[in-house]
Amino acid sequence: MVIRDLYNVRAQQSASDGYDGGTTPLSDEEERRFQTVLFSELGNKISEQGWARFPAYTPEERRRLVDVAQRLTAYWGQQVFVEAEDHCRLRLCLAGYESLPRPLPTSS
Repeated sequence: MVIRDLYNVRAQQSASDGYDGGTTPLSDEEERRFQTVLFSELGNKISEQGWARFPAYTPEERRRLVDVAQRLTAYWGQQVFVEAEDHCRLRLCLAGYESLPRPLPTSS
């Protein structure tokens, strides 16, 4: 048996602790740094190829990507669109790079 010591680990809040899935488990500083990284990385990818996709499994992650798209729109002065590719992935793109409309897959 292997015993591992965990240092600087904080417990994730559960629903009974007030975590309702609508708030971020990140601190304000962590949220700001993560959005800065997304702004830079997704912005570079979009500027190179006109679009970028990123996983978004929770409403909080989807909100974060929409916020980044709005910041990129304000920064570039050009609309950055947000599309749902499926239930767990969003696509950010410039005009002319939108995907063709298609129905989302249904759960079987």
